Formats: sequence, C-alpha cells, structure tokens
Amino acid sequence: MDSKRVHKGRGAVSNPAGRFETAPSVAAADGWEPVDDDFPDPAPATSFFPDKTRNIIATNRSPDVPFEQSINPYKGCEHGCVYCYARPTHAFLDLSPGLDFETRIFYKTDPVARLLEAFDKPGYACRTLAIGTNTDPYQPGEKQLRVTRRILETLLDCRHPVSIVTKGALILRDLDILADLAGLGLVSVGVSITTLDNGLKTKLEPRTASPSARLRMVSELKAAGVPVGIMLAPVIPFINDHEIETVVARSAQAGAEFAGYVMLRLPFEVKDLFEEWLAEHYPLKAAHVMSRVREMRGGKSYQAEWGVRMRGQGVYADLIAKRFEVARRKHGLDVSRRAALRTDLFRRGQGTLF
Repeated sequence: MDSKRVHKGRGAVSNPAGRFETAPSVAAADGWEPVDDDFPDPAPATSFFPDKTRNIIATNRSPDVPFEQSINPYKGCEHGCVYCYARPTHAFLDLSPGLDFETRIFYKTDPVARLLEAFDKPGYACRTLAIGTNTDPYQPGEKQLRVTRRILETLLDCRHPVSIVTKGALILRDLDILADLAGLGLVSVGVSITTLDNGLKTKLEPRTASPSARLRMVSELKAAGVPVGIMLAPVIPFINDHEIETVVARSAQAGAEFAGYVMLRLPFEVKDLFEEWLAEHYPLKAAHVMSRVREMRGGKSYQAEWGVRMRGQGVYADLIAKRFEVARRKHGLDVSRRAALRTDLFRRGQGTLF
C-alpha cells in the first residue's frame, strides 16, 4: 500500500532510537524544510564510513549455527530487509536499528592486512570462515568498495576455506575467484531466497536481487562448479510460508545442491520494526501473524535460547519443519550433500599488503 510513511527502497518504516541512547535526537521544524516525525528526509541517501576494527575475525560458540568463525565486511546493510536480526547491532554504534541501519554503512578497512595478521598468529587454527552471517557481503556498496572481493582474494592466496550466504547478484562478479576456490574444495555458497513473489520481495527486502535473479545466481554458480544451495530465511507465518514447496522445487531446478530454512526471529528492536512494517503493508494480517509468532515462541515475540531460536517450537513450528523436510527430500536437497571444505591446504604469509 502507498503511504507517506514508506520510504522508497527502504524496509524500515521508522528510525527509532537505539536502546543504549541516553539522549536521542528528535526532528524539529526550523522553518526551512517540512519535518517527518519518523525520519526527516523523505528519500534518505546511503552514507559509508570506515570501520577500523583491529580484529577482523569474530568467533562463535553457539551450537545451533554451523560455523565457528566469521567475517562481516560491513556493519549495517543497504538491502533493507525489515526482519534482519542484525539490526540491533547498530544500537552499539549509538545509531538506530531502523533506517540508520540501512543508510549508515560501515566497511572494514585494510581487510587484507587484518586477515594476514590473524592468520600469522601462532595459535590460529584453520577452520571455515563464514561470510554473510550478519550482514550481506554483496550489498550495493560492495560494487565500489570491493571489501568482500579483497577478502576472497586473500583467502584464495592462503588456501583458506570459506562459506558465503548472500542475496546479492553481485556475487557473480567474483565467479573467477569462487571457481578457483571451488576447484580446491575451499568454498560453498548459500543463496538466500525468501520469496518468489517480486511484489513481496520489494516490500520485505527492497534493495535485494529479484527472485529470478537469485535463481539465476544458483544456476551460474552451479555451472561454474561452485557448490551452491539455498536458505529459505526467514519463514514468516501467513506471509511467505505457503511458498516453501515452490521455493525448494524451483531452487532444485536451478541447480541447488542443499537447502535449509530459518524461522522468523525478532530480537530487541526488530520486533517493533517488524510490527510497524506489518501494520503498514498487511494491516488485516498483522494480529494473526504476531499471534502465530508468539505461539511458537512460548508466548513471547522471541526466544533466544539455543536449540529453539532458529526453528521455534509447537504445532506450527513442527508442521513447517515437516513440510520443509518432505520438500527437501523430494528434490534431493539433503543437507548431507553439503561437502566439508578442506583445511589441509592452508598456508600462512600469503597475499600482499599492497
């Protein structure tokens, strides 16, 4: 639906203060420009800022995600997926998890130098590095900034395994590097496909690749010899849950080798942002959607406990799990087909700082 509250090309409806802000700012009229209470700019532009993090590799101890270490080339994501569970991280920057998250993007500086420093530490053990676990490594700014490409070049030089999850068609720019990594058994890619309905995609994930482009990504990665699967994430009650079987079938036809899914997660500020989005785009469904979310989250909007946060629990969650498993098996996308990546080729001190 059209509304003055919807910012073209943006997912969030508003720009609420982060939970750590003690003195949040408020838009006020100065007599020169009209003021929107939610966000003063009707078409907020994207700004990029250097993120001079010294340690480029983050570690993970959660038992319900399939990686131990990761790199996120960017903080914030211009793709604007309203449901993104990474939105609350912008609060640590004293920025809003709403429109700020989509328009104020921080990029890793000196990624090659930071990676080589990490690899050269005496205690470093080679394990698959996951890229795209928080924000998308192939969001629009990557076209100019090329942070992800420089990271992949370094990983190839060092013969280091990497897994990637993305919604961005820009990954096809890097087919040369990915094909070389694949030839050494060092890469796998998961393409995130949330819906095949472009109208829903435009509301839900405004600056991501179209559904047809994502299926093309699967096909071209497969043709280049890159192990590729899909992630249906998130499954949203009464919004995209009816598409499970179709997404799995079309992905298999495109060449996907494995498939997984994640249930909608609404931690911290994401809950209010998602409810605003529902009220704006699906007002007649909003209460029904949130009722079902709470039903599979023990009466709450979100459960952070390991073992349930990715899947939910209860009758509805069990039904989704069963439907997905049946569809996956029907099309031969068993997760066991996801081959383990090699770690025995790793070599330190490769790459270049210049």
